[in-house]
Amino acid sequence: MQSSTFTNISKIIERDSKTSTYKFALLRGVIDVILDNSPYITFSGGRAHLPTGLLMEKWMLYYYPLLESVVPLPQINGNTRLAFEVQFRKIIDAYKKHNGFSGFYNDLRKKGIPSDQHADFLALCSKLQQTITQMPMRYICRSINNDYYSLFNYERPTRRSRPKQLDVEYLIENYGSFSIPVEYYEAFKMLGSFINGQDSILFQWAEFSVKASGLDLPIERVIGEVLKSPVTERETNESKKLYSAILQKEGSVYCVWTGKKIGKYDIDHMIPFSIWKNNDLWNLLPSSSQINNGKRDKIPSPVLIDQRKDTILNYWRLLNGHLTNRFSKEIQISLLGKKMNDNWESMAITQLQSKCDYLISERGFEEWKI
Repeated sequence: MQSSTFTNISKIIERDSKTSTYKFALLRGVIDVILDNSPYITFSGGRAHLPTGLLMEKWMLYYYPLLESVVPLPQINGNTRLAFEVQFRKIIDAYKKHNGFSGFYNDLRKKGIPSDQHADFLALCSKLQQTITQMPMRYICRSINNDYYSLFNYERPTRRSRPKQLDVEYLIENYGSFSIPVEYYEAFKMLGSFINGQDSILFQWAEFSVKASGLDLPIERVIGEVLKSPVTERETNESKKLYSAILQKEGSVYCVWTGKKIGKYDIDHMIPFSIWKNNDLWNLLPSSSQINNGKRDKIPSPVLIDQRKDTILNYWRLLNGHLTNRFSKEIQISLLGKKMNDNWESMAITQLQSKCDYLISERGFEEWKI
């Protein structure tokens, strides 16, 4: 298995469109079907073939509790509904009198969907199949190349039988199949539980704490505490205010990414705060609001950093002159790895380029260029 497969998976997770949770549901569903070691998985032509019906079942089990939740849990940006939400809510409403989620799962797996729900259930299945195959399957991997269906191939069913019983078996037999390259199948099989989180260190840590508490603690609360960061948005704003006070004394301020003089400006995290909870002064740079909004959570390219290094260094020198102790400690720990010397500027720029290159090429975050 080539290392590029793992790199591509990372890029898909980080870079591919995140306007809805469809991508996550597709990847999670494929991984779960593979980890279930489904006997319906076959291999030919260098690809692993899986029933679309099994993936549809997974989506039903993922989205049922999310749509049923009393607390709104947005699954798509804006006010738009999920493509299959109207159809699914009819099923959810019907099962409120029939043991809810558990009752639905039991019928889907064993007894079959009640006859009075057949029309609504078939409408849901049709919309789910359409959503899965025409949206995430079509667009996933576009961050790597511009081709549609570059990772997933969908094979339509030859014909659909009249339903005797609507259950998982019916889904498997009547909604075609899809395939992925064998190397991706092997990668998902090997690392799928870590990607999905069930075997990740954080999940195992939280699960241990729950058991050690005598099951008194909900796992959601423990995970929230485990993931808590010491760097808060409040501290970020305080650093930005400090930086702005220094810039006001200088008079003119120039956008670090364009070099243009700016009156109003944002203090941009060069390496985005969402990716690296780093509030060091060297990572804070003045930028025009328009440029900052375009950059968002992208990583500056090493080439761009080289092009803008003179401006970056000017701001670093400014910060070092006003807040020497803090600046020198922060840049030493995060970039230099040793105390500042006469050559610290070129070393810091090189290390910054190296860090950005790692985040782009190895971690799969999106590269930003002007």
